[in-house]
Amino acid sequence: MQSENLFEKTKSWDKSLELSLLNYWQKIGLSDFDPNSNKPIFVIDTPPPYPSGRPWHIGAAAQYSEIDMIARSSRMRGNEVLFPLGIDRNGLPVELYTEKKYKISMRDTPREKFLELCSTALDDLELEMTTVMKRMGLSGDFANKYRTDSQNYRVLTQTTFIQQWNNGRIYIGKRPANYCVDCGTTIADAEIEYKELPTKLVYFGMKVVGESETSITIASTRPELLCTCEAVIVNPDDDRYKSFVGRKATLPIYNRNVPIISHPSAKPEFGSGAVMVCSYGDFSDVTLFRELGLEEKIAIDLEGRMTSIVGQSIAGMRVKAAREAMADVLKEENLVEKIQVIDHRTPICDRSKTPIEIIPLEEYYLRVLDSKEKLRSSAYEIRFHPEAHRQILLNWIDVALDWPISRERFYGTEVPVWYCENCRTPYVPEAGKYYQPWKQPPPGNPKCSSCGSSNFRGDERTFDTWMDSSVSALFITQYLGNRSFFEKTYPTSIRPQGKDIVRTWLHYSLLRCLEITGKMPWPDVWITGMGLDPLSGEKMSKSHGNVIDPIPVLDQFGADCFRLWAASEASIGSDFNISLDRISGTGKFLSKLWNIARFVGKIPNTNERPSYDELAPSDKWMLSELSSLIEDCLKGYNDFNFFIPANRIRDFTWNTFAAHYIELVKSRAYGQAFSSEEKTSAQLTLHIGLKTILLLLAPICPFITEKVWLELYSKTSIHKELFPRSDDWSKDYLRFGKELMEFNGLIWNEKKTKGLSLKDSIDINVPITLQKFSADLKVMHNLKS
Repeated sequence: MQSENLFEKTKSWDKSLELSLLNYWQKIGLSDFDPNSNKPIFVIDTPPPYPSGRPWHIGAAAQYSEIDMIARSSRMRGNEVLFPLGIDRNGLPVELYTEKKYKISMRDTPREKFLELCSTALDDLELEMTTVMKRMGLSGDFANKYRTDSQNYRVLTQTTFIQQWNNGRIYIGKRPANYCVDCGTTIADAEIEYKELPTKLVYFGMKVVGESETSITIASTRPELLCTCEAVIVNPDDDRYKSFVGRKATLPIYNRNVPIISHPSAKPEFGSGAVMVCSYGDFSDVTLFRELGLEEKIAIDLEGRMTSIVGQSIAGMRVKAAREAMADVLKEENLVEKIQVIDHRTPICDRSKTPIEIIPLEEYYLRVLDSKEKLRSSAYEIRFHPEAHRQILLNWIDVALDWPISRERFYGTEVPVWYCENCRTPYVPEAGKYYQPWKQPPPGNPKCSSCGSSNFRGDERTFDTWMDSSVSALFITQYLGNRSFFEKTYPTSIRPQGKDIVRTWLHYSLLRCLEITGKMPWPDVWITGMGLDPLSGEKMSKSHGNVIDPIPVLDQFGADCFRLWAASEASIGSDFNISLDRISGTGKFLSKLWNIARFVGKIPNTNERPSYDELAPSDKWMLSELSSLIEDCLKGYNDFNFFIPANRIRDFTWNTFAAHYIELVKSRAYGQAFSSEEKTSAQLTLHIGLKTILLLLAPICPFITEKVWLELYSKTSIHKELFPRSDDWSKDYLRFGKELMEFNGLIWNEKKTKGLSLKDSIDINVPITLQKFSADLKVMHNLKS
């Protein structure tokens, strides 16, 4: 028999067997999608991973292995599955990686050359990522892999921008914006992290106008912004300062008077309780400047250096150095009362990890504020997996402001706008083509709609990369290309993603796709937790230097081992520790399953469906257990929670099927002291048991299940089969399971206590309640009575 040869030659599961199946799945077209299929269509809005450097994050690899489980389990639930794969090749991380790789500066390199280098650097990273995906067994559409820097994708991004511009959803605004000096660009609120950093809180005095001996004590973490101070605020309930309200204070060094204003945002318990309002120390300053109608002054330029208004001795300094220098100047003037080191909640760029500045810039903005109620309503219509992560989106919707979508960078989709050189009126072309205004004239020789001039200058900026990613659901469903395909595939079925990008990718996708199509892009959202360093409990990240490369892990342990660990380590949405010991440990189960297959493979199999009434009691019990297993696993698969089937199958296979049932019927399956009918009953049930385990485990461990399936049961891939039904067999015999297994355990312990081997006979009576199983139990345990 072919199966005996395989299992004799390979005594335990060998990860090298996985490699041959990769070509097999490609050959049979496992990832093929037929939009005209009679099956229900299931479309995955797969996250295009970001190739920001080596190695690819092992936590991301784990997430993509589970996304493949969504695809495989959906096929086995009878769906026609579109599992697209793409690579997100735009934005700042790409540029930073290119600068580092080639030891160049973007600003000092000709733009055309820099774009060429970015593309080349990305090709190497992309190859590595797709190699990992394939090695993990992803059944996605590699043949039609898309790139967000392709011309087709950029046409979509620009087209949707033009549509939203024409609909009044996008506007140009000059306002204080988050600015990362290191990255050299505006960043959105969603790209900011907050970190407690040790900061000096400087206490210094300001003279109160008209009182030669009276000062008000200011406490500030940003003394370098003293020159931009336009007011001092105190809390209306702070008795220390009630007599000062309505008067003026004189700025030291600059000898300029500013009003002292009562305002509830001043916190009496922080510092001295009296606060400078500057442009701009933080976003509370931005709010106060608007509310109080104050005139902003710009003290920090786009290079992160102090401007001339700060004074000759400090102008040109970096912000941090200027902060120290201004504190020293105040000390020299005997104005510093004390300096206190505090832990200060500081906004930092999530890319560079450096503190951001707030600088007034003219940018394009997509309206968010007037969409809050619609977004909240839509958020409640989505099914979240897990439900708890709905709140992350709701919390962000509550605080989100209009989204700045333009960036002062090179490698990204260009803003498709030209400006009249005479009056700066913007010219936005027709949608449907790819435009590069930084190097091309406007199409069609237009004239300015305001002044009639024909002289234009192209915008040199690119879009925030989330402008591209937010329309992934439209790209994969061919929104611009094939209307019939789009109508069959949009809305997509599910958005899988990490919880760290709910504020960005999920929020922006919902916002944009809703406005563009009038429909939500997906009814289900599946959100994973973060991969953690098991020693520190911190998030694994390249910036922390604690990322594990998935390639050697896959080489050492194999894909099935890695996938089983990913599914079984934590429930859906929960953070998980990334431990090589834990990954290695899952290999024991695969070896156990292989040994079970080796044993069952030697048992004759007629592939007949047995008559339930003619089965032996032990076999009826096993079918009841299998029905319960199927029910539990399908419940997990239907919720896309692979933690449930992974752990349920492992526990059942090891602790019920192998430990109890196989031992219980082994002799009967060989026909020892049993009738041919009883023998056949055991043989059929053993094969039903193994087939059920393989079918239920297939989405999680596709390699070992496929190998065993093809060798024992079919010439057709297991991944083209359907899940077994939970109602095929009665669950009546479940009531015997607990007592039956406890009785087995009792006998094993008794033999161990008496120093007997498991084959030795022992004098123990089978309980009356288990008499149905007495024939199997007596042979299994060599019972005397």
